[in-house]
Parts: sequence; C-alpha cells; structure tokens
Amino acid sequence: MRNRFDRELIHLNDELIEMGSLIEKAIEKAISALVNKDVKLAQDTIEMDEEIDDKEREIEHLCLKLLLQQQPVAKDLRVISSALKMITDMERIGDQASDISEITIQLADQKYIKELETIQNMAKEASVMLVKSIEAFVNKDVVLAGEVIGKDDVVDDLFMKVKSELIELISQNTDNGEQATDFLMIAKYLERIGDHATNISEWVIFSITGEHKSEK
Repeated sequence: MRNRFDRELIHLNDELIEMGSLIEKAIEKAISALVNKDVKLAQDTIEMDEEIDDKEREIEHLCLKLLLQQQPVAKDLRVISSALKMITDMERIGDQASDISEITIQLADQKYIKELETIQNMAKEASVMLVKSIEAFVNKDVVLAGEVIGKDDVVDDLFMKVKSELIELISQNTDNGEQATDFLMIAKYLERIGDHATNISEWVIFSITGEHKSEK
C-alpha cells in the first residue's frame, strides 16, 4: 500500500512540473507577443489558459484521490494540502499571462511610448521564481524555497522602476497616459506572478517543516 502511495506522490510531482512548464511557456509567449506586437501569439497564450485550467483540475482530482483512497500520515497530508494550495497560485499565474496578452492585442497597432527592457526583466525574474519554487517542492529543498521568497524584492524593485518611468512619460506628455496605464497593468500582473511564486514557496516550506509564514 505504501509503495503505491509513494508512486502516486511521484506522479503528483510530475504533474506539478508539467503544469509549471505550461505556465512558464505562457509567460514567455505573453511577453514575446507584447514585445513583437504578435497578435497570433497573444491569442495562443489566451487559449493556453484553458489547458492550464484543465491541468489544475487534474492535479486537484489526484490530490483528492490520494486523500480519500490512501491513509496519509501527517507529513503526507502536508504535501498534498500544499500541492492543492500551490495549484491555485499556479492557475492564477496562467490567468495573468492571459491578461497580459489581452492588453497586447489592444496595443498591437500602436507605437510604444517606451522600450520594454524593464518589463522583460520582470518577466524573466518572475519566471525563474516560478520554476525554482516548483523545483524546491519536488526536491524538498527549504533553502531554495527561501531563495525564491528573497527574489520577490527584485521583482518589486523592477515594478517600482517601471512605475517611475511611466510617471515620467506622462509628466512629459499627457497623451501618453492611456498606454502608460496599460503598461503599468502589465507590470502589475508580473509583480503578482512574483507574489504567487512566493506563495508557492511558502507552501513548499510548510510541506517540509509544517510551519507557514501566516501562522507565525
């Protein structure tokens, strides 16, 4: 019975890795579509959100099956409950990649008011946080999870940089206001992706140690 349970836990890890890979691709596609004004790629990213939602439901079903059909001990319960919390954050990251693509489609026929280097850096940092948070869960790596949480400050600082740049552009020309608001929304979505990766890492730590930040 225990061997079967352990195999199911390995399967859970594999499914989480697959969902993480889907979300990483969604972020990458969303930013590539934005930079290149690629409406087709943006639409593909929006459609990917349904695939991510399906994967969330699959993992949720697997977790519930493990809870109902097996007899998990306390440590196993922490792992399964943490996975359920993680996929909620992961699904929301998929939503945010889709939201970015919705804005991209609206902006596609406009000349951009600014270079997108800082936004691209935000996306890169947030993606790294996501990938490492899932890696930390699979490898039961508390140190790596802590490093991800520390990275959130980097994404927050980049958000403040984008915000300052956009405020400056509006002060120079109020006609920049509408597009600046769109770029600020995109930066905010990326900041939220960093927050979700932080949440995932906090659940990773809980799954290993039984302690969660909210309980301290």
